[in-house]
Amino acid sequence: MDNRLFRNAMGKFATGVTVLITENDGVPHGMTANGFMSVSLDPKLVVISIGHKAKFLEKVTLSRKFSVNILSEDQEHYSRHFAGQQEQDVQFANLSGLPVLDGAIAQIACEVVSEHVEGDHTLFIGKVIDLRIEDKNPLLFFGGQYRQLAELATVES
Repeated sequence: MDNRLFRNAMGKFATGVTVLITENDGVPHGMTANGFMSVSLDPKLVVISIGHKAKFLEKVTLSRKFSVNILSEDQEHYSRHFAGQQEQDVQFANLSGLPVLDGAIAQIACEVVSEHVEGDHTLFIGKVIDLRIEDKNPLLFFGGQYRQLAELATVES
């Protein structure tokens, strides 16, 4: 199967956009990712998926902790910054000792409880130790482009 065809097919699944952040020796490190999902309610677990070529892999392997920042529709600049597409100065807030991004619709602080190597990625299972949410619209990604939520008009019958 052609890699481009596979990537195009996966791009047909609309996702939210997250920035994952960890910290080593007091220095925050982050990456943009859409490989994130909830795993369990009891205990509260999430999973992140990190490619083996990503610098972030070594950082989270060493720290054994990470935050997930679900971006709002006005935070595309954070997504581009942590994807290495544009430089900007980032001020970090704090949630249970982990760096987070102010204004994210959800900030989730996690401790790594297990990791699984699958193909060219490592999956980190994180136990949620704290979270904070805001009522805003999410930034979405679909078909290789950033998108925003739009309400569908309902048809009365």
